[in-house]
Amino acid sequence: MPDPMIVVTAADTVAAQEDRFHSFQLIGWWDQSRLSRAKVLVVGAGALGNEIVKNLALLGIGNLLIADMDHIENSNLSRSVLYRAEDAGRFKAEVAAAAAQAIYPDIKVHSFSGNVVTDFGIGLFHWADIVIGGLDNREARLAINRNCWRVNRPWIDGAIEQVQGCARVFVPDGPCYECTMSAIDWQLIQKRRSCNLLSAAEMEKGKTPTTPTISSIIAGVQCQEAVKWLHGLPTIHGRGWIFEGLSGDSYQIEYQRKEECYGHDLLDEIVNLDARSDQITVRQLCARARALLGDDVVLELGRDMLEKLHCPKCGAQESLFTSLGQVSAAQAMCPRCQDSRREVVTFYKLDGTEPFADRTLRDIGVPPLDVIIGRTTERSVGLLLVGDAPEALGPLLDVEDGVL
Repeated sequence: MPDPMIVVTAADTVAAQEDRFHSFQLIGWWDQSRLSRAKVLVVGAGALGNEIVKNLALLGIGNLLIADMDHIENSNLSRSVLYRAEDAGRFKAEVAAAAAQAIYPDIKVHSFSGNVVTDFGIGLFHWADIVIGGLDNREARLAINRNCWRVNRPWIDGAIEQVQGCARVFVPDGPCYECTMSAIDWQLIQKRRSCNLLSAAEMEKGKTPTTPTISSIIAGVQCQEAVKWLHGLPTIHGRGWIFEGLSGDSYQIEYQRKEECYGHDLLDEIVNLDARSDQITVRQLCARARALLGDDVVLELGRDMLEKLHCPKCGAQESLFTSLGQVSAAQAMCPRCQDSRREVVTFYKLDGTEPFADRTLRDIGVPPLDVIIGRTTERSVGLLLVGDAPEALGPLLDVEDGVL
């Protein structure tokens, strides 16, 4: 039985935490307070993501957001240290978040179970100090790259296959992920789109063979690069670290920045807009943007949106209002004509005169805590919908961290 006269003080709690990370602080340059204040976004909670989350929790990262759209399957259990057989069917991000808190109870952690390409607000990238990817497809990497660049955030990519892998760091003043893409990369992305730009049938999943050993190696390098970045130390940004598991060889490659790259869309400024996406209408947003930035402002969404499907044969239309990537090619077949493929009607700009101008931003498919881009002849400004912050960030929300 504990002694009822013993009182645990705040000083005792601090001392316990200091003792937990005592061995780290024997490293001359180590500053545990930097890690405890850090805000890290991990995209992907599969084999790589499990190792990344585990490492970040062990390191004492203070604020962690985990994003993944998939559910846990039995095939994940041989490569994912955070999952157990009884977790089958649950969202990976949710289980990974709970596991991180079990490893380090003082961590603030939140999960997002959805598609990071179509459903993830750009403001969540702005919230993070650094983004770490544990991804298995180029389309998601491309979306992360463009959004990190827009809000001036570094991100660390990892890729694994069989017993080999790669870790690389991208920062907005150097070459980006899109700069590294080859013609083959673009062809593979295009295969995910049908002729009318809707999502093609899902490519086979789970066919890339990997092992937990290569996951731990690449994720370890990714997390070490993140620690270095958070301490202000030099990283391998602009380069990739390659590990060949069969031979044990490792080497670095240097990437070249392509000045004409479309990914280099750095916003001049991010402005907090005290509005919620499920309350402010398109018309109201346009009016506020003009008041802030001038009458010549053009508003852009961070993704192409699908307004409706139109059948050229029978003329029938179906309003959808969702991200273009959320609709499959199979859905384009007209239910009335059966044999007619419907045309897509898309938009990505807003001016307040649209027939749907009195719909809320959420109603037209804008996700919580998104950034609407306002462009004038002189600058580009991101309008951050900070009214969504409590919903999007949950326990990670801190009114003193500049989000509100």
